[in-house]
Amino acid sequence: MGRVWRRLGPAVVCSLVALASSRVASADDATLIVPFTPDRWDLTRATVVEHLGRTAVMGTAFMKGVEFENGVVECDVAIADGARTYPGLLFRTQSAHDFERVYLRPHRSPLHDDVVQYVAAFNGVDSWQLYNGRGRTSGATLPTARWFRLRIEVLGTQARVFLADDPSPVLVVGELERGQSRGGLGISTASDGTAFFSNCAVRPDVSMAVPPPALATPPGIVSEWDVSSPLARREIEFDEYPHACMRANAGWVRATVRRDGILDISRVRGRRGSEPDAVMARTTIRARHAGPRKYWIGYSDEVAIFVNGQLVFQGDNSYGARGAAFLGIVGPFDAVTLPLREGDNEVLFALGESSGGWGLLLQDANAVGHAPGVERAWTTTADFLVPESAAYDPGTNAFYVSNYEAYTPSRTTPRQFISKVSPVGQVQVLEWVSGLANPTGLAVRNGTLYAVERTGITEIDIATASITRRTPIAGAGLLNDIAVAANGDVYVSDSRADRIYRVAGGRVEEWMSGPAIASPNGVLVQRGRLVVGTNGDGCVKAVDLASRRIEVVANLGAGLIDGIADDGAGGLLVSHNEGRLWRIAPDGEVRTVLDTTAIRMSIADFAYVPSLGLAVIPTFTAGRVIGYRVGGVPSFIAANRKP
Repeated sequence: MGRVWRRLGPAVVCSLVALASSRVASADDATLIVPFTPDRWDLTRATVVEHLGRTAVMGTAFMKGVEFENGVVECDVAIADGARTYPGLLFRTQSAHDFERVYLRPHRSPLHDDVVQYVAAFNGVDSWQLYNGRGRTSGATLPTARWFRLRIEVLGTQARVFLADDPSPVLVVGELERGQSRGGLGISTASDGTAFFSNCAVRPDVSMAVPPPALATPPGIVSEWDVSSPLARREIEFDEYPHACMRANAGWVRATVRRDGILDISRVRGRRGSEPDAVMARTTIRARHAGPRKYWIGYSDEVAIFVNGQLVFQGDNSYGARGAAFLGIVGPFDAVTLPLREGDNEVLFALGESSGGWGLLLQDANAVGHAPGVERAWTTTADFLVPESAAYDPGTNAFYVSNYEAYTPSRTTPRQFISKVSPVGQVQVLEWVSGLANPTGLAVRNGTLYAVERTGITEIDIATASITRRTPIAGAGLLNDIAVAANGDVYVSDSRADRIYRVAGGRVEEWMSGPAIASPNGVLVQRGRLVVGTNGDGCVKAVDLASRRIEVVANLGAGLIDGIADDGAGGLLVSHNEGRLWRIAPDGEVRTVLDTTAIRMSIADFAYVPSLGLAVIPTFTAGRVIGYRVGGVPSFIAANRKP
């Protein structure tokens, strides 16, 4: 069973000595309500007002006498109707220029996925354009013209954000970019009557029972850079390679990318002022052979890229540059082909910055990361629709692959199919069984293939390739994966309804639901437990089949958990659909097996056969199925065991 993680550290730090007299009666007697008085707050940049029947603050204010490391900070927030404002909480503040921050964008509610934003500030630069996607931003529906609660739980290098009375976190930050630190607490809003804070409180609660996320730098990332001193943007001509004098007197400093591959310039260089700035960043790429090589790039705000002194790319990614709704987010969203010569090549980025943070990313687009003993065995042709799931049948020594059709107008129209593939990658029958309604998860037991359709479960007799039974599941949201226990009970995940169904003796029941299994996808029955990937929090969990007790096996962080398989050695193989395959050892240790994110190859609901040492991977929208040798799990474990 996976361990339950409860990391308290050597000391839980939430130093509140100066606020001891502010303790008030509450459900949690350790909660401290901090009144908006000058002895408790620095109100230099804030105004205390009455709003919606309460004493409230608008503007920016910092608590006095607080050194916060782990715990809970929360406030009530009220936002005016139709306001474009950015109320937020600041924590572990080192200064007015260095802090962690979570804030809200009410004007993006409820349609966008960046209503709630996490960002870390360095040297006075609030680099929100460098923080995007899962673990950084999330969607939400924010109420207006009334008070609602904003709560942040902080432990170690993780944080969880909660809104109103929802017991599920709206945002889970698996990696606080300022690391394990301590500092002050603050609130920040505009002083224009668009947002207000009330009832701010802090308490030393560290109840998060979740292990730290598995963190792996994407393959092919160029990680080491030299960064110049900042200049006025007008001092650099982006059409020309910077002249020798400018480069010689640039005051270069060494900088390393973040774990996600982004070089955040603000970690080594602050802004000069409000005037647009520019900076140079250079690195060396060593090529074994001369020729063009494709790289993914990201940048903010504008860039000119030079290779060995020659301009190869120029672009503008600044806020609003490509339309009013364009945000200028940094990520591997564009590609450029670099003309490399054999040996060392200088790559120089000239970056211009106006607002939102400056940074860059450079990644070899052909890089595949893999552990020792892992190699591609075969690849089929791209004849599948959207291959979503694979399952192995030892009786026929064949793999069966579901063909989902994401572009079908009616997902319940039964015109998709199951394919049959040999262990050496031969597509034996492309449309082995047809007439299915967008099948996803598959499982095999005693000569029967169980397939998840949009409205229920289909059973297929493998020997005759015929559908023998359909079991409808009424009220389903998005049925996804399936697992079958030794006693014949069938478990099906419903990703949209936060629910798992069980079919026992032909009867369908809601077996489990709620925030503890938010957005479940991959499922597997293993040793008396149901292993499930809960994409609501990025965790792999184990549910005891008898008691239904839930334990956290591992936290995989940002990514869509899709396939889960027994590795044949007491552990698990788990995939992120985006292109990562992990091994979770019996003791909870997580190691990367395969990373195909750079080549944009999905790893959907794969099948793994320990006796063959073979993982068969549906690649989703790429339309192919690919087999990978994992070298046999025992040898893989030996090759990857920590010294």
